[in-house]
Amino acid sequence: MEKTPRGTSVGVDDPYAFAGVCDRCTDDGRCRYAFERPDDDPAFARERAAEEYACPVHDPDREETPADCPHFRSRNRDRECVRCGLEEKRLAHDDERPLLEEHHLSYADGSGSASGDAEADERSHEITVYLCRWCHARVHGSWARIDDDATPDPEAIAELEGRRSRERTELGFESAATRYGDDA
Repeated sequence: MEKTPRGTSVGVDDPYAFAGVCDRCTDDGRCRYAFERPDDDPAFARERAAEEYACPVHDPDREETPADCPHFRSRNRDRECVRCGLEEKRLAHDDERPLLEEHHLSYADGSGSASGDAEADERSHEITVYLCRWCHARVHGSWARIDDDATPDPEAIAELEGRRSRERTELGFESAATRYGDDA
């Protein structure tokens, strides 16, 4: 199983199995990274420019995989836990701790594999998904995997329902006289 730079489990054997489309790929299959940041990797930018900025892994007819692109990055933006399905509920003007946390399956700085495999370190990319904080703790603290058939923790459900109740209360109509008293 893949490990973090600190040696804890990330909950998967192959992060690329959970990667979506590259964040830097446009809707028409072009590489935004090569176009917007040519000075960061001139050789890569020249290669992409020669192919009209076509993303090297977007086209299914190509043999390249996300692991082959040096600038691949996939961050899941679905606002629910990929392990148990708990959805995020944030209230405006509230500083409560989020229910979901971003979980790295692989790291962009080349330290995503603790296997000692030099090739794996060279091709490491930023690949993230969202986990609720309860599943996140289980994945890092035990042998739990992100693809386990899991249900939300009872404490997580209670927290979510508490937020929904506060949201409904806030959305309910209350006159200013009732809310602030007759002195307002």
